[in-house]
Amino acid sequence: MKLSGKQKSYLKSQAHHLHPIFQVGKGGLNDAMVVQIEEALEKRELIKVSLLQNTDEETKDVAQRLEKAIGCEVVQIIGRVLVLFKPSSKEKYQRHSVQLKNK
Repeated sequence: MKLSGKQKSYLKSQAHHLHPIFQVGKGGLNDAMVVQIEEALEKRELIKVSLLQNTDEETKDVAQRLEKAIGCEVVQIIGRVLVLFKPSSKEKYQRHSVQLKNK
């Protein structure tokens, strides 16, 4: 799903108040973390992931790896924080994707 400018703008406004629920640290991005991020996206659709100071990972590299592995959209990169979106496959969790259809 490719997001339009209006859709990204909407998602940015919704993500503004969110706190990062995942932190990529010294160990880097591993397979277990990718699975957990995917599960969180299924329930929330919109999350933030932060990269800690002690990680050797680059923000853009992490974003590309997550896009390939999960199939999510990187809405925004602010410094060391990624805003990720993926529409949920379950109707009861589709709060943001329903709103996006109207944008």
